Amino acid sequence: MDFVKHIESSQIRTDLPAFAAGDNVSVHYKIKEGEKERIQVFQGTVLQRRNTGLDATFTVRKISSGIGVERIFPAHSPNIDKVEVNRRGKVRRARIFYLRGRSGKSARIKERR
Repeated sequence: MDFVKHIESSQIRTDLPAFAAGDNVSVHYKIKEGEKERIQVFQGTVLQRRNTGLDATFTVRKISSGIGVERIFPAHSPNIDKVEVNRRGKVRRARIFYLRGRSGKSARIKERR
């Protein structure tokens, strides 16, 4: 058991900023296309953070051409180049799935100062 924890601790990232549900983040993600590798930015609102340790994930939602797009990122993935927090959101719960059913003004999140 200690061997597994030792391996996991060597792979956990410590360079990620502190962010929570409601925050607007930009995730710079490495994408491989054949031999080439490029970085694509996915910017949106964090709906949730899940689990702890190496299997932690977070879900980011954005509106693209009027359609809601959600993507789940493994928090400690080597394919994540960096995560930038653009805005801190003020929400009262840890999982804000109610945003899925909202659009326009009702989907706005107040800024935490």
